[in-house]
Amino acid sequence: MASPDVPDLDEYREQVQAWLRDNLPRRQANSPLRAGHDISPEQLASERAQQRRLYEAGYAGIAIPVEYGGQGLSVAHEKVWQREASSYALPMPGGIAFGVTVGIVLPTVLAYASEDQKRSWVPKMLSADEIWVQLLSEPGAGSDLAAVLTRATQAGEDWVLNGTKVWSSGAMSADYGVCLARTNWDVPKHRGLTWFKVPLRDDHVTVRPIREVNGGADFCEEFLDDVVVGPEMVLGEVDGGWPIANAMLGFERTNIGNAAGQPSGARKHRALPADLLTAAEIANAASDPLARQAIARIHAEDVVLGMLARRIGAAVMKGQMDAGAVSYLKLGQGTLQPDRACVAMEIAARGAVAWTAESAGQELATSYLNGRIMAIAGGSNQIQRNIISERVLGLPREPSEDRGKSFSDVLRDARNWGQ
Repeated sequence: MASPDVPDLDEYREQVQAWLRDNLPRRQANSPLRAGHDISPEQLASERAQQRRLYEAGYAGIAIPVEYGGQGLSVAHEKVWQREASSYALPMPGGIAFGVTVGIVLPTVLAYASEDQKRSWVPKMLSADEIWVQLLSEPGAGSDLAAVLTRATQAGEDWVLNGTKVWSSGAMSADYGVCLARTNWDVPKHRGLTWFKVPLRDDHVTVRPIREVNGGADFCEEFLDDVVVGPEMVLGEVDGGWPIANAMLGFERTNIGNAAGQPSGARKHRALPADLLTAAEIANAASDPLARQAIARIHAEDVVLGMLARRIGAAVMKGQMDAGAVSYLKLGQGTLQPDRACVAMEIAARGAVAWTAESAGQELATSYLNGRIMAIAGGSNQIQRNIISERVLGLPREPSEDRGKSFSDVLRDARNWGQ
């Protein structure tokens, strides 16, 4: 029985339905995805205001403790909201940047920030007063994230950051970045890293969008030149950033994995994949046995991935599997999506290469250009296989020549290599 102060699920569902009807428009089917660079300052301000209204109504941070700006309700209440709101146009201020804020950065802050930081930062994230992104990869540190060279030097109580970050999703719309920097060069590379909250609108930070092959610019590179932050901007322990990095990447992969298990679209009704049916329609190949077999294969893989997502998600939540098992889902997405994109192009043939403005061929072609995203973003397929082999299956670790060496020695050996 619910507490007198906590609505039961049926009552809560009615409240949610009424608020959604009165406050948000229905989501339009097949609405085009908007890239971060396409969001004007006016759109960003408007969607921030919409998110604040949603937050003030009690529908952001539903299962987050009240002391951190949430509602303190159960996960079941949050699922009611997600289910009822799935057909409405929810605000996404900054597009992908807001998804990173609430889906990746916020749970990391809840897990590792101090009490004062959580009470200050979390409400601003939920209300979109602050939009955060990740400052992780660098030109020389991608899959080997622990090799970052961005330097944080202590100056009195403050820290001064210098370096370059890249592939930061949505940074052009963000206010802050949670930045992984090196604070100790005389210990092994995994042990000298620290996280900082960095203001992206600081005069000493340059954010530059990166034009992609699909014509968009969702990613950015950032140049930090003597950026000064105070001690209150340190997330976690100094030199203790690697466990936080692992946790943050786990949250990112969990979000990707959850997308595989959402009861929506093809998975909800066990319908055939709409994009591939569109490809067959473009090419008049609905009766072609090879096209039908290809569609059936992708459909089967899609359904299996959804079932796997639910199984692994439940096992991880119950403590029956290591959190690294989420890499199965990330790997599943990373292998299925490129395959699916290729199948769509093969079925549609010329219709996905040359099209009129009214044709769906452009969407298929764009999906093909985007097809490798899940094979790379959030850790490449190769990294996911390493995680599964070492953390889940308990196989021997991959050989490493720099294990146990101080990072300064690693850099020295790299400079001298081959001499």
